[in-house]
Amino acid sequence: MLSSTVIINSFRKEIGLWNAVSLIAGCMIGSGIFMSPQGVLVYMGSPGASLVVWVLCGLLAMLGALCYAELSALVPESGGEYAYILRTFGSLPAFLVIYIFTLVGRPATIAAISLSFAEYALAPFYPGCPSLPQSVVKSVAASCILLLMLVNFWSSRLATMLMNVCTVAKVFSLLIIVVGGAVVLVQGHGRTEFLLSAFHNTTQQAGRIGMAFYQGLWSFDGWNSINYMMEELKNPKNLVWALMIAIPLVTSLYVLVNISYLLVLSPSEILSSDATAVRWGNQILGSWAWLVPLAVALSTFGSVNGVFLGGSRVCYAAAREGHMPRFLSMIHVHHLTPAPALMFTTAMALVLVIPGNFSIIVNLMRQVKLFSHMPLCVYTHTWAKCPLLPMQVPTFIPVVMLLASLYLVLAPIIDNPQMEFLYVFLFLLSGFLVYFLFIYFQCQPKCLKMATFHLQLLLEVPPEG
Repeated sequence: MLSSTVIINSFRKEIGLWNAVSLIAGCMIGSGIFMSPQGVLVYMGSPGASLVVWVLCGLLAMLGALCYAELSALVPESGGEYAYILRTFGSLPAFLVIYIFTLVGRPATIAAISLSFAEYALAPFYPGCPSLPQSVVKSVAASCILLLMLVNFWSSRLATMLMNVCTVAKVFSLLIIVVGGAVVLVQGHGRTEFLLSAFHNTTQQAGRIGMAFYQGLWSFDGWNSINYMMEELKNPKNLVWALMIAIPLVTSLYVLVNISYLLVLSPSEILSSDATAVRWGNQILGSWAWLVPLAVALSTFGSVNGVFLGGSRVCYAAAREGHMPRFLSMIHVHHLTPAPALMFTTAMALVLVIPGNFSIIVNLMRQVKLFSHMPLCVYTHTWAKCPLLPMQVPTFIPVVMLLASLYLVLAPIIDNPQMEFLYVFLFLLSGFLVYFLFIYFQCQPKCLKMATFHLQLLLEVPPEG
């Protein structure tokens, strides 16, 4: 392999407290709160119960973040749940997590949010058009992915600066919706009748409640993004402070935004709208309604950037441990960024963007997420083995997270079995075959070494030393 007198195997520590807060909030605030908050309402059946679910989703995110913070004290490495499972349970479970994460999880997230960005970025250019040309949508989504790959390749600092700008824009957009709802309420035009029957028709089916939580948790996804980049934090102790600032802030904004929607739109209008924020903007903002598509475009653009930041680091960490090709653990000699891992993540995302559409990719990702909750079981195991961690989390928190995770995984499957569950299960089984063939028995094709050599020359990435 290509040798180098300079051994590069670590990132620059460039992420401070407010950068960490911006990254967490920026990854959490995506298209979900703007596009489809009706998902929670349709499964719960009542406005009051839907607001309760939004609050509980924020609480689950906070509890999970505290557990992750404790695990980061035990395993101060980049990689998030992959690193925690590897150090706690061993090689095979960690490989299965990274197998799903790198081939489906993160690329599907990037593809879905990029398609959402493309639809909202193009909406002003196709006024009154019920459906946009799919070739144009996919081209814009692919351009978004490639542009953000270049930004993250060039500089981690540039990527975090972009994250800061997008996060400010997201929070400002949500505040506009909150203030707009408050103005309507003060003027006496608010639809306060939903308060009289806030919990009428609330579902009691376990499966529907579980699916409502999936819809809500989709909007909270990203609370663990900073754990993927532990090695780039200037001060690892800032992790807890960043989580305790970002997650309550986002939860409060989400609840207030949903109340604003309910004050302006009736539950039936929310349920019939594919983009609730746009419908809200058309009724409240008038000629300024174009601000909503712009806000969603900025929001989704920043979310894709956040997924790139975290996802490429997990791929890098797995390659460093031998669970991915070693080439992916190499860092650019000048930019000190995980260039090969970024390009691999980009390629997998483009594969999903070109033939797919937003709804198909989100449905696929939702089924994969069923298995991503299971690593939460590691919390109780870690607490039992390491009771003297610097940041001690009370026992009931991992227990609650374990029970909630099991419920979210099993309830929808038992209540409404679908073929997608079987597909995800078969994909997971294929991970066992790949592990034993390429990892356990070390069956490495000779052409891979030659390809690695030429890619090192092309991308200027020396081997890890």
